[in-house]
Amino acid sequence: MDDWRNGGFGLYVHWPYCQAKCPYCDFNSHVSAKIDQKLWVRAYLAELDRLSEQLPGRLLNTVFFGGGTPSLMQPETVAAIIGRAREIWPFANDMEISLEANPGSVDAGRFAGYRDAGVNRVSMGIQALNDEDLRRLGRIHSVSEAKAAFDIARSCFDRVSFDLIYARQGQTLDAWKTELHQALSMAIDHLSLYQLTIEDGTAFGDRYARGKLRGLPEDDTAADMYLATQEICAGFGMNGYEISNHARPGSESRHNLIYWRYGDYAGIGPGAHGRLTLGGTRYATETHLAPGAWLEAVNKGNGESLRESLSPVDAAAEYLMMGMRLSEGLDMGRYTQLSGQKLPERRLEDLVQLGMVTISDQRLRATDQGRAVLNAVLRELLTD
Repeated sequence: MDDWRNGGFGLYVHWPYCQAKCPYCDFNSHVSAKIDQKLWVRAYLAELDRLSEQLPGRLLNTVFFGGGTPSLMQPETVAAIIGRAREIWPFANDMEISLEANPGSVDAGRFAGYRDAGVNRVSMGIQALNDEDLRRLGRIHSVSEAKAAFDIARSCFDRVSFDLIYARQGQTLDAWKTELHQALSMAIDHLSLYQLTIEDGTAFGDRYARGKLRGLPEDDTAADMYLATQEICAGFGMNGYEISNHARPGSESRHNLIYWRYGDYAGIGPGAHGRLTLGGTRYATETHLAPGAWLEAVNKGNGESLRESLSPVDAAAEYLMMGMRLSEGLDMGRYTQLSGQKLPERRLEDLVQLGMVTISDQRLRATDQGRAVLNAVLRELLTD
């Protein structure tokens, strides 16, 4: 059996455009005054046709429209992509088709169009529940606009998730707890809660390097916010099934679970990544970052800028890094099968003694304490 079947198969579609660039964002997003959506439809469909020849007959479990701001896509664009995917691959009975949306680009007619196109789950980038912090984060919506957009989404879709960022400038632990309780009173079945990270190449990264990004919580406070998040969400029945994601049982993001369970996923659109198993070998794929360069490459027959085979050791390391993010952990036997060698027993014993991981029924899991410092745990397991 191909290993990818343990995680499933998904399609990721990257829409590269936003109304404005947020200062913390290091995703491949661009601002453009004019977008020829018909041109983009043709390019996406051409990429799907190319992939269909390489991956015939696969059962498709999920489609995810990410970005950028996919809620800037015309419903007809989304419908065309879903329709072509349905022609190429059989859809799973529990098919999940997600679309990311920003509150500033939401209207009832557009959301109804996405629903009619086949989208059955929306993930909204709200990011904060007070207007001052929204301005600091460069968001173009207010809290009242975000709540109105959320209500529109709930009227169209049974499954609606939204994102918040914590450990923001000037934020205290008590303030985050209050905001989290407010978010949980709104939430349907899923929340994504991310700690603010300062990335090189972003506006926040530049300000931080110049000492002008003040008021960020200390590391200990940020860690306390993480642990409080786990406790509070669990109390609402929204367990942390992944480091930054919380859901009621059965409402987990199936597409993201494909990543974390190390399945296969095809990535199309500028800057999209993928993992594809062909002939028993797993490949990492990347596409051209610049929208114009990607469109030009697609016109020449292939939007990929990279397709690189992964060694068994590298594939096993990726499985470890992904699987350890999940509360369910990973299958140690699967790791051994991928890698050809077992995880280092002495280091595992040390991590168990330190309370960082648990081992039960051949599953390796990080504890709450271990997930709070997961990078350090992974370094211990992956260092020669």
